[in-house]
Amino acid sequence: MSSKIEQLIDEIEEYIDGCKYQALSNTKIIVNKEEIDALLRELRMKTPDEIKRYQKIISQKEAILNDAREKAEALLQQTAVQTNELINEHEIMQQAYAQANEIVTMASEQAQEIKNNAIIEANSYRAAAIEYMDKKLQNLESIIEHTMGVTSSHVQETLASLQNCLDVVRADQMELHPEDVEAEPEQPAEDNINLDMI
Repeated sequence: MSSKIEQLIDEIEEYIDGCKYQALSNTKIIVNKEEIDALLRELRMKTPDEIKRYQKIISQKEAILNDAREKAEALLQQTAVQTNELINEHEIMQQAYAQANEIVTMASEQAQEIKNNAIIEANSYRAAAIEYMDKKLQNLESIIEHTMGVTSSHVQETLASLQNCLDVVRADQMELHPEDVEAEPEQPAEDNINLDMI
């Protein structure tokens, strides 16, 4: 089952794949700014939920450790009961002490082994969750960078096209009124669109 972040990333990829190519280009596409912004906003809102989900997985480490402690305490209590029973039997007093010590040692070793395994498993969950999130964030970063690059390129090309149209319109106006050209003061430089400022 895929996560909400994966689903949103798939939607963004499907949206990009479904965009029309720009005229005379096989690599540049036309992106609807509102739609891509909406998808990115939704992705930002879902990311904290996914992080909480992985934090919950990591927090299970504590539950595993608690379970290990409970098992260890149960073993120790069982050992104490068995030790008391053996001590109460006077005929086998010495055997009781020896057996009790052996059981305590085994119980301690088992409890330590359970605890160690629980820690290893919890750390494995944590590492897997971190690795998963890192891969997803890298993928998201790549998509956003690509989208920004495509959008910036389209803006620059649109402004350049508009500037060319403006130049043609002015040239046509000058041809229609050649007698006004000498009398008319030069247009201020601010009329021209500075593409470097965009």
